[in-house]
Amino acid sequence: MPGLLRARLVDTVRWDVVTTFHLRHGAEVADALRVGRPVVALESTIVSHGLPRPDNLRVAREIEQTVRDAGAVPATIGMIAGQLVVGLDDAELTRLATVNEVAKLSVRDLAVAAATGADGATTVAATSAVAAAAGIGVFATGGLGGVHREASQSFDESADLTTLARTPIAVVCAGVKSILDPGATLERLETLGVGVVGYRTRRFPGFYLTDGGFDLDWSVDSPEQVATVLAAREQHGLHTGGLVVANPLPVEEQLDPALHDRTLAEGLALLRREGVTGKAVTPFLLAHFHSATEGASLAVNIRIILRNADLAARIAVASAARQA
Repeated sequence: MPGLLRARLVDTVRWDVVTTFHLRHGAEVADALRVGRPVVALESTIVSHGLPRPDNLRVAREIEQTVRDAGAVPATIGMIAGQLVVGLDDAELTRLATVNEVAKLSVRDLAVAAATGADGATTVAATSAVAAAAGIGVFATGGLGGVHREASQSFDESADLTTLARTPIAVVCAGVKSILDPGATLERLETLGVGVVGYRTRRFPGFYLTDGGFDLDWSVDSPEQVATVLAAREQHGLHTGGLVVANPLPVEEQLDPALHDRTLAEGLALLRREGVTGKAVTPFLLAHFHSATEGASLAVNIRIILRNADLAARIAVASAARQA
């Protein structure tokens, strides 16, 4: 019995790390939101799980600087010792980029991770939800999560989709990650009522590839047009879901399509052979792409997120100007 009591006491201490669970805003982000300056949300999963070390920290800083250069304030979102932070400072960003035990947090994981005092990196779904709760309307990421290949058997679908169905935020991305099923993802986005517009295109981009193979109903030509769409959604008061702004890479900057297709086929075969499932699928395939393309996919990935950060910042600037 004494041993059981000690175990219960240890368990109590472990779960009682944080006693308040409000969002904490970084100083720069708090000031910007207070005075109505444009702010862009950024995810931390790309820092902890999406890019290899040591590139991840360097690129994370470049993403934030790109947002600043376009006139907005970056708000990288993550969890530090159980507390959700909207606008990580450099020390916190470094922590998530360098320590080994960083949990990958979707929306459903946030409360448990907070209660256990975890360090965590937020996915597109979690970042969107936190950003919207903090009053941030624009978010930049690389590629959207979506319906996985063979989902008819596995039922594997990213929580990004259902979260965007109920979260009023604009997500600038290079379409859906090409390791997923872009056609099925577009069908689910339609069913869930998530708006999708192409940025200067009527074709849905395929992350590493400029053209993911599917048409879009709508396109916009400027950050100001996106800001107008967001204003119309707010003033109508009818649609509480997200808006996907699909921003393709220029053709000359995409990954070589033949190399892409060959690498994807090899990666999917490895996935099945090694039995990788769930949250591990995306980082596994991205790591395979990095290795098999000898870093070419990493260079493309970095170009994607920097371009999206720039566009998201210009949308946020245009939205702030409308509101002013």
